[in-house]
Amino acid sequence: MPVLAAFVFGAMAGSFLNVCIFRLPKEESIIFPGSHCRSCGRAIAWFDNIPLVSFFALKGKCRHCSAKISRQYVAVEFLTACVFVVFYQSFGPSVKGGVYLMLTLAILVESAIDFRHRIIPDSITLPGILIGLVLSAIFPELQGETVFWKGLGHSFFGMLLGGGFLYGMGTLAEFILKKEAMGGGDVKLLAMIGACLGVKAVLWTIFVSSLLGSIFGILQRIRGGEEKIPFGPYLGFAAVLYLFIGESVITWYMNSLTSF
Repeated sequence: MPVLAAFVFGAMAGSFLNVCIFRLPKEESIIFPGSHCRSCGRAIAWFDNIPLVSFFALKGKCRHCSAKISRQYVAVEFLTACVFVVFYQSFGPSVKGGVYLMLTLAILVESAIDFRHRIIPDSITLPGILIGLVLSAIFPELQGETVFWKGLGHSFFGMLLGGGFLYGMGTLAEFILKKEAMGGGDVKLLAMIGACLGVKAVLWTIFVSSLLGSIFGILQRIRGGEEKIPFGPYLGFAAVLYLFIGESVITWYMNSLTSF
């Protein structure tokens, strides 16, 4: 039953995330107006707005104008439901699990927006940085510490390293290439990750996201695609991966170095 409840609440949260994904790039309110068809503008009744269920009941079409409903709605709802289940099973009903889940949901929204529009909205990253700093002080165990000032310190230096590293690399690359190489949204996203997870998570995220971005960037160039790729999804995926295996992999790597 707890797993089922996590799935249901996750699907409901996914419905709200869809609102953010579609409206934030247009700088529209995520509260008003209520859910409506993006084609005909008609309000969507509650029975046509049930996460996962309504999409299939309506056969993927608006009840009023028969316009196709984006598959993104059901995909995000299902993915978010699965995320809730995984986090519940991995962290249980804990403060750490709750904070990590909020960070992951923010990353999911920003990654989807970056993938579609090549932008990462400040309306998520800037409050996310502040929330990361505050929660690290209130709950220093998020940073592996027991006193507030150490938790805040890890968060602060993680924010500085995350934002500063990408800003420095972007500035250097722009000077060499004579064109923009790193968007400001990516800088703030990594700063948010650093504020929530600390320095080690930033180092992990930089390495893993760069590796993944390079691989997929090369494949895209081979296929003749566009040169610029959205880097936010790679940063986000690497950060979420850190939550589950980052500490173990880093510990294994450090032990391997000392064994030689």
